[in-house]
Amino acid sequence: MRNAKAGYGLWPRAFVTAIAAAVLLSSPASAGPPYLTDDPEPVDYQHWEAYAFTQGTRISGETGAIAPACDCNFGIFPNVQLHVQPAAAFHRATGEPARWGLGDTEFGLKYRFMEQNKESWAPSLALYPLVEAPTGSPSLGLGGGWTRVFLPLWAQKDWGDWSTFGGGGYWINPGPGNRNYAFMGWVVQRKVSEKLALGTEFFHQTSSQVGGSQSTGFNIGAIYDFSEEFHLLVSLGKGLQHAKETNAFSWYLGLQVTGGR
Repeated sequence: MRNAKAGYGLWPRAFVTAIAAAVLLSSPASAGPPYLTDDPEPVDYQHWEAYAFTQGTRISGETGAIAPACDCNFGIFPNVQLHVQPAAAFHRATGEPARWGLGDTEFGLKYRFMEQNKESWAPSLALYPLVEAPTGSPSLGLGGGWTRVFLPLWAQKDWGDWSTFGGGGYWINPGPGNRNYAFMGWVVQRKVSEKLALGTEFFHQTSSQVGGSQSTGFNIGAIYDFSEEFHLLVSLGKGLQHAKETNAFSWYLGLQVTGGR
């Protein structure tokens, strides 16, 4: 979810949630939330941004979400961003009581090693390794129970009011019944007014469990600027492949605040 994430895929049934995708949005021409696919643009040096958000997924008989969560980013060096994402998690299955509590915590470091050339087709490129610490309870369906690692490469190219970004990577996903898997996605976004940007995302994930289903889906997103510091982000989507088992319906809703020197 942000995935993120940027976010970055779909959890097993024990903790059904879209990972907060992709982070970092300082203007509608930038990228990241509210999509699962991330971008290569770090927060500017000595600047920060924080997203207060909720993100979740409904499948057949179950709903999983993170709510509330804080996607927090700081530009610690030029072209380098530190990322921390604590979250509360929610899980409810048909016939069972709803559960809510501390979820898994995400840490990351984004490094942009190439910045796009406005005069050519050369894109921005970044590495953005993430670690998910198992701070949530797997027995309550509020966490994965194991430390997971995501190793992606992200690219972006902007021209005029248009922006396109995407890429993918590999999840190291230990635990009984789990398997390592890949996530990839791409977004096309357009600034339609001084305050509003609209975008479309398509993504694909291979199976994260032995005998599980791979998934393909889409999101429609919008970003609205109240001011230079405050931004509203929203997306809605669903699966296109094995939707009942992986993503019958998903959402993201967040408020981004930015600041710094």
